Amino acid sequence: MDVVHVSPAKKNPRGKLIGTGQKQIIINVYKDKVTQQLENPEMPKLSYREMIIEVSKTTGIGQRTVQTTLAEYRKEGTVSSPNKKRVKMTILDKVDEFDKNAIRQKIHSFWRKLEVPTVNKILIVINEDQTLPDLKRSSFHKLLKDLQFEFVKKNRNSALLEREDLISWRRGYLYKIRSYRAQNRPIYYLDETWVNAGETHSTVTSSRDAFLRGLTTGQKEPSGKGKRLIVLHIGSSDGFVPGGLLCFESKTNSTDYHNEINGDTFYEWFVKTLQLLKKNAIIVMDNASYHSVKKHKIPVRSWRKQAIIDWLENKGEIVEHSAVKNDLMERVNKIKKKYDQYVIDEYAKDNNKIILRLPPYHCELNPIELAWSSVKSYVRTHNNTFKLKDVLELLKKGVEHVTPEIWKNFIEHVKNVEDKFWDLEHITDELMDELPEDGERHVLTIGPDDSSCSDSD
Repeated sequence: MDVVHVSPAKKNPRGKLIGTGQKQIIINVYKDKVTQQLENPEMPKLSYREMIIEVSKTTGIGQRTVQTTLAEYRKEGTVSSPNKKRVKMTILDKVDEFDKNAIRQKIHSFWRKLEVPTVNKILIVINEDQTLPDLKRSSFHKLLKDLQFEFVKKNRNSALLEREDLISWRRGYLYKIRSYRAQNRPIYYLDETWVNAGETHSTVTSSRDAFLRGLTTGQKEPSGKGKRLIVLHIGSSDGFVPGGLLCFESKTNSTDYHNEINGDTFYEWFVKTLQLLKKNAIIVMDNASYHSVKKHKIPVRSWRKQAIIDWLENKGEIVEHSAVKNDLMERVNKIKKKYDQYVIDEYAKDNNKIILRLPPYHCELNPIELAWSSVKSYVRTHNNTFKLKDVLELLKKGVEHVTPEIWKNFIEHVKNVEDKFWDLEHITDELMDELPEDGERHVLTIGPDDSSCSDSD
């Protein structure tokens, strides 16, 4: 008698969505096994959990998928196709930080030329710049709102001005860093970037200022999707800090390299690197999410009422349990500043160092952006294999190529940029004061459907 060998069911790849056909197979196999048990009383009775395991073995589809498919069928009486629709990217996702920074500079350039910027004027200038994305008026309004600009109308005249809280942040930053320099405290700048395996000068793509993007003219697309290095480093007027380089291969094809780093990875690197810095150091960084992990969770209105009460009582507050959530949140808001702390800021403080955070979309205030441009230029000039391991070695040599003298030049350049920012508000104040008075200044929120902008232009 011939023995028939039945091949095991081929497993469905993990994470792969299954269609209605495979779902129907799950239903049919399940029904068949239930029927077999009913028709053969001598067969051992399987529990529902055991039945899921048997169906999974037979079909090669994961147990969780089997369970959710059966639950869907029992509830709806049918099965549906998976939702394959992609989440549509908004204009804020499509325009990266460097382009947003460039748009801000376009607006500032009008003020520096003693010309009041309006929505129409800026939109024309942006769309004439081939290195920037073409924007429709509604998309431009969304970007302006994200960049924290306001549409200010004074009499029949109008202007684009930054929000007061952003101006306060920037001027506070400039005041502090000038003060720290006057105290001769060592100032370090950190940032992350990426380097593609296909970095080369061979193909011309744009003439963007190298500073804005950390790229030079002629970047070629990487040779193989996802083949790139994520890089983190820190430097000062003494050059890049020896031992401060963190570099690893990208695991995703995400267009945003910030997605590759999490709070734990950054914290581990930060703790190790902090020991390499001089005493009383100032550390300048941006506001990436992994830089800004909170030390304490602060209640928000979506919390359950009891959780808010527990939080307040843990902080030593006496709370009447009959209080409504609105009253509880008022109590939270009165004391939350005391507990609203970042993990790395507190760790730095414990080690006699201070974190100084850049205002959003102000990468031109960080000289390490210029250092990255120099490193990438070195990689592109010498890259001829397009292999990631070779690019890594070129990256390390590129870092060594940025000497302390070059770093000092970058820092001096940034100081000049700081001076321009410091003078900007004096210019805007004078120009706005020269506009005819109507006894009232109207500050309007910029929205995608704000038609008043066109009237003022």
